[in-house]
Formats: sequence, C-alpha cells, structure tokens
Amino acid sequence: MKKIATTILIAVAAGAASADGLKNLESFMKGSQTGKAEFTQTVTSPPKDGQAARTKQSSGSFEFQRPNRFKFVYKKPFEQTIVADGQTLWLYDVDLNQVTQRAQAQALGTTPAALLASAPDLSALKAEFTLENAPDQDGLQWVLATPKTKEGQLKSVRVGFASEQLAALDILDSFGQRSQIRFNGMQTNASLPAGTFQFKPPAGADVVKQ
Repeated sequence: MKKIATTILIAVAAGAASADGLKNLESFMKGSQTGKAEFTQTVTSPPKDGQAARTKQSSGSFEFQRPNRFKFVYKKPFEQTIVADGQTLWLYDVDLNQVTQRAQAQALGTTPAALLASAPDLSALKAEFTLENAPDQDGLQWVLATPKTKEGQLKSVRVGFASEQLAALDILDSFGQRSQIRFNGMQTNASLPAGTFQFKPPAGADVVKQ
C-alpha cells in the first residue's frame, strides 16, 4: 500500500488532443486557493511473468492549500496519511507505525502534486511541464502534462476537469504502472481548519528520514 500511496508523488498517464482543458486548468490555478474532496484511486500494475495485470483500489480524503500544502488521507483498505506542510513531506503508514520524512522541495518538483497544489500559477507549471489539450473522455476535458526533465519516474499526467472543477488524475509512471484518481464532491476555496497541514509523528512511531 505504501507503493500505492507514493504513486501520487511519482506517477504518469497517457493522453493526446481536446478543447477546453488548458482553459479549465488555468481557471483552476487562478481561482482555487484551497480545496477538499473525497477520492477513489485505482492502481494497475502491468502484466509480469505471464501473469495478468494486477489492480488495487483505495479511497480517502484530499485537501490542499496553494502553494505547497496538501494532505491525502487513505481510509480504505489500509490507513495512510501523506502531508506536505510547505517544508517537509510526511508519509505515515498506520499498520507499520512508520513515518517517512523527506524535504518537500526534493520530493515534489515534477509530480502530480505540483499540478494540484504546489505551483502558484500556470506559468510556474509551464516551467516544469509541457502542457497540451488532450481528447475529451468520460465527459471530462483533459490536459496532458509531460515533465520536461526525463530523470524522474513520472512520465506524464492527464488532468481531467468537469467545466472548471478538478475531477480526475490519470497517472502513468516509467514502470508502466497506472494510477487513476477520481475526486468526488470537490469544494474549492473551502475554509480549512488551522493545523490541517501540520503533522506530528505519533508517539512510538519509527521515523525514517530520507
């Protein structure tokens, strides 16, 4: 499950050519300083050694505050929390009682998190990604984002919008693993409690610094 969680930070997806995706992305970047939603995530690993592709599903909640703060809380089937507080990226695995701590500037960069919360505006995104409209699909308008740097494990990301509302991420990594995230009940510019993006390792948890 840790691998499923980290696909949010290191993944990619496929796409090709549409109508209003870029316009919706720009409006989302300009008009949404905070947001929250429920999400479902489906991770599909490519076939291996003659075996069929494997699929894992999870669900939880998502919150963000631009720039540089977000939180994913996985509730099913296993509990995990990912928090970016502006300086540090925290990954807490409840079952393992383990916290992984990384410098946020090193951990994010060209990741889907940059598309959602880290970048302050569209010009900042264009410095890290090549952005282009992708074909409409599933009733959504899509943008294909391809990292300009080729060193990372993120290959490309499709970002889906229903009008100007963020609705989906479709992520594909360099290992051929695909992660599809669907947001439900997205509320933009929502009032978030103080301390939403603060994280303190639980007592007794094993903290690993990377």
